[in-house]
Amino acid sequence: MAEALLDAALPDVKVVSCGLNALTGEPATAIARDVIRERGFDIGEHRAQQINRSLCVEADLILVMDLDQRRFMEERYPFARGKIFRLGEHDNFNIHDPYRQPRFVFERCARLIESGIESWLLRLRRVQARDSFCVTEHAST
Repeated sequence: MAEALLDAALPDVKVVSCGLNALTGEPATAIARDVIRERGFDIGEHRAQQINRSLCVEADLILVMDLDQRRFMEERYPFARGKIFRLGEHDNFNIHDPYRQPRFVFERCARLIESGIESWLLRLRRVQARDSFCVTEHAST
């Protein structure tokens, strides 16, 4: 769900979804597909994949769902510290895995994902605006 929503919010950015305990090759659950379809997206082609070193090296930003995942990632991939954050980092919330939970848990999860993405987009736009300003200022001196 997060991949579809983030991909839509950042169409010019490569977004990759992976898990710490992903059932590699498995599709998204029927509930996840329904919840995201109601938001206008189709994740029927999604297949789960495990996080790995290569994906961490390639990523500019790694967004995880909760503090335990962040700690795990920083311990397993210490070189990626500084680019690993929670999706709910700025508003200090975790997003718990809805796997094998009832539909309302998936819906709550999707709302939290949307909230986290909105917060990240605001911050990324500010950084982009500052970077553009700094580059322009530096180039003119």
